[in-house]
Amino acid sequence: MKKACVIGWPIAHSRSPLIHNYWLKKYGIDSVYEKKAVEPESVAQFIVNLASSEFIGCNVTIPHKGAAFRAIAKTDEIARRLGAVNTVYLKGGVVCGTNTDGEGFIASLQYAHPSFDLKNITAIVIGAGGAAKAIIGALLDEGVEKIGIINRTRERIHDLQVQFGSGVYETSEANSDTALKSCGLLVNTTSQGMEGQPSLELEIQSLNPDALVADIVYTPLETAFLAKARQQGNPVLGGLGMLLHQAVRGFELWFGVRPEVTAELYELIASGVQKAHKQ
Repeated sequence: MKKACVIGWPIAHSRSPLIHNYWLKKYGIDSVYEKKAVEPESVAQFIVNLASSEFIGCNVTIPHKGAAFRAIAKTDEIARRLGAVNTVYLKGGVVCGTNTDGEGFIASLQYAHPSFDLKNITAIVIGAGGAAKAIIGALLDEGVEKIGIINRTRERIHDLQVQFGSGVYETSEANSDTALKSCGLLVNTTSQGMEGQPSLELEIQSLNPDALVADIVYTPLETAFLAKARQQGNPVLGGLGMLLHQAVRGFELWFGVRPEVTAELYELIASGVQKAHKQ
């Protein structure tokens, strides 16, 4: 039996097994996907030994994405651009790695808002961490013209400018009012607004009414930030879709079937999120 898993520390919160085991059952594949708690000091050894283990691949979650990247024998251009891996697979006995976070965001956006056109628009991204980097790269690949970054640490913004070029610029909260007027897409890539985290305090009244507002947080399913955008008439995109769509390519690499993200799967995972929220 082929086995895959998700590694992290801690790992109890992961919803990846629900997603992949749903697909395994749907496509009649005799396999199992499980959670595996791996301590930070053991990540490199787990990755290096993958080819001789019971697993044919794994997903990598916080805080192991950087360590996994450094331990993997062969990474693709996307993983090297981000310096992080979230999907590990075997090819010809060699441990390989990629990162599907950016494509997961784009696929989620296109699924929920198929007529939304990214080409030549200006986007604003809140945050400058690993998720921001993945999404910025994916947006530029899709033809977004300019991306303003709002982040407390200016050094991180500078790093993004060095990596991605003149299309990326700094936007402070102080001048965000002006920037939002010409913005076509606003994305929160931070943990602000997540359960147990401080809320995201950004005034968005000046936002173009056609601008799409996205949040990669999915606990809760609709953050206060998204609720505010929806109430003022902006189209919105929650974070659960990104979680589902970023899982697609890993499943295909491991099991040879490209799975479909369906309304049924979304409702299954959303129900679990809501149930956990009420506890």
